Amino acid sequence: MDRSGFVLKLFGLLLCLLPVLQACPQNCHCHGGDLQHVICDNVGLRRIPKVAEQTRLLNLQRNNFPVLPTNGFREMKNLVSLHLQHSHIKEISSGAFRGLKQLVYLYLSNNDISVIKMGAFDDLTELTYLYLDHNKIPDLPKGLLSPLINLFILQLGSNKLRELRAGAFHGTKDLRWLYLSNNSINSVHPAALDDVENLAIFHLDKNHLTSYPGAAMSKLRVVEDLKLSNNPMKIIPDLAFQSFGRYMETLSLDNMGLEKFSDKAFAGVTTLKTVHIENNKLSSLPGNFPFGRLETLTLSNNPWHCSCQLAPLRRWLESTRSRPDAACASPSSARGQQIRDTSALRGCKVPTKRSKKGSRH
Repeated sequence: MDRSGFVLKLFGLLLCLLPVLQACPQNCHCHGGDLQHVICDNVGLRRIPKVAEQTRLLNLQRNNFPVLPTNGFREMKNLVSLHLQHSHIKEISSGAFRGLKQLVYLYLSNNDISVIKMGAFDDLTELTYLYLDHNKIPDLPKGLLSPLINLFILQLGSNKLRELRAGAFHGTKDLRWLYLSNNSINSVHPAALDDVENLAIFHLDKNHLTSYPGAAMSKLRVVEDLKLSNNPMKIIPDLAFQSFGRYMETLSLDNMGLEKFSDKAFAGVTTLKTVHIENNKLSSLPGNFPFGRLETLTLSNNPWHCSCQLAPLRRWLESTRSRPDAACASPSSARGQQIRDTSALRGCKVPTKRSKKGSRH
């Protein structure tokens, strides 16, 4: 090939590449085959940039998008991961994510979102991970999340939610991890959790619940990790965990002002490994407290009454390698003594499983 032919061929190749070279937005970084990853982190953007249709990851965090407009991402049909954290977002318009039928990851944390219009999540049928924590979301109206039929993780911690209405999670039947920590939730409608019976992790700590939402919780079937810490509940009622007791491994009930477990509170609970009940007002534990598989139990800062009712606890404390702090508050003769060591429990008999089985015949 002569020199002129080579130059012409090179020029033609450059012409073919020109649209691709121009596809990376100004001040952004693009890499991956065919510009699959577009990084526009903290570059002063105020409008959603245009990117190549083949883009799979778009990082727009730390920019300024007060309103996510309708159809703002419509041409990004192959997008799998979208990052919009720390972008001063206040409102998400209806159809904001229309066209993103391949999107799996959506990060909207640390914004000022207080308005999410109905239809905002249209087309997000493949979305699996949705992060909306650290915003100002006040409500979850029925139908808002309905398009998210493949949602697995929903992070809604640190928002302004005050209640969970009936149908709040309608359509999200595959949801497994739900985080609602640090809101202002004071009521949970009995039908609020009807559509998410397969939750495995449910964090409802740091809210304003004054009573255990038993009717709603009874719809759950396979919860492994339940966190209710820092809710001002005084009593855990009978059968509180029965519907998922065969699966629950971690239970957090610390810092609640909790005064009592009802006698049958732990009915059906058989697999607990970790329990946190420190910083409450508990003086005793119910007879059916599930020590069988327990590995970790935090007990400190409770006014324990050291009578024979705590004999099963004493036996567990003697058998565990850890040495959790658990001091008697009463009777006065035992005040300040560790339950593990106090003489107040000497001579107490602990019912054995064998004797319980024998009583059934």
